[in-house]
Formats: sequence, C-alpha cells, structure tokens
Amino acid sequence: QAQLVESGGGLVEPGGSLTLSCVPSAQNFVIYSSNLMAWFRQPPGKEREFVAGVTWRNNEKFYADSVKGRFRVSRDAHYNAISLQMNSLKPEDTAIYYCARKSDKYSYTDASRYDAWGRGTQVTVAS
Repeated sequence: QAQLVESGGGLVEPGGSLTLSCVPSAQNFVIYSSNLMAWFRQPPGKEREFVAGVTWRNNEKFYADSVKGRFRVSRDAHYNAISLQMNSLKPEDTAIYYCARKSDKYSYTDASRYDAWGRGTQVTVAS
C-alpha cells in the first residue's frame, strides 16, 4: 500500500502551470526532521528521474537542472505535506509524478534510496 498520496495532475497546454500536492495516506506516517521529501517523475518509456526535493528540518531545496527556474518545491510541516508548483510547462515535462521520502539529504537523486512512495499522478503537457 502506498504511504503517500499525490494529487493535482492533469492536462495542461505548453506554457501553462500546475501545482501538485503530496500528503501521507495514513495518520501514523511520520516525516522525521532528518528526512528529505522529493518529487520524481517517469516519462513514457523512460526511467524514473529526480525532479525536486526539500529537507524537512532546514527547508533546503534541490532541483534537477531541467526544471530549475520553472518548478518550486515547498513543504508544510504542520500538515505533513509537500507541493510542487510547475510553471512554464513543456511537452517534455509529461510524466507520472511521484512523491517520496528519504532518510536524509544525501544521494537524493537515487530513487533506490527512498523508503516510501506514492502511486503517482499523471501530468500531460500538450496543445
């Protein structure tokens, strides 16, 4: 069972915006102060790739080069939620977007190091 739930995906035209949200699927899901919460995506026929991440304690943020300046990750410690604001969307941003938790901020681009995942939400950028 997925421990995180993503929402906010959909169809958007190139140049448009979308905001994704991620919350735990159960109240007993804990995000520790040392954790990093991240967004990954998997384009059709490609491997899952890191998009953005944020550390829970210090709000330190990390971005893939392909989304810098267009996407913004944020966290809400009160609601145990993270979001991904996506602007200036391009067709190559089309993918299933996943939320994930990692124990710390090191090797944050390595999907195999994350211990909790959501089932994903589809984002399609097309005219």
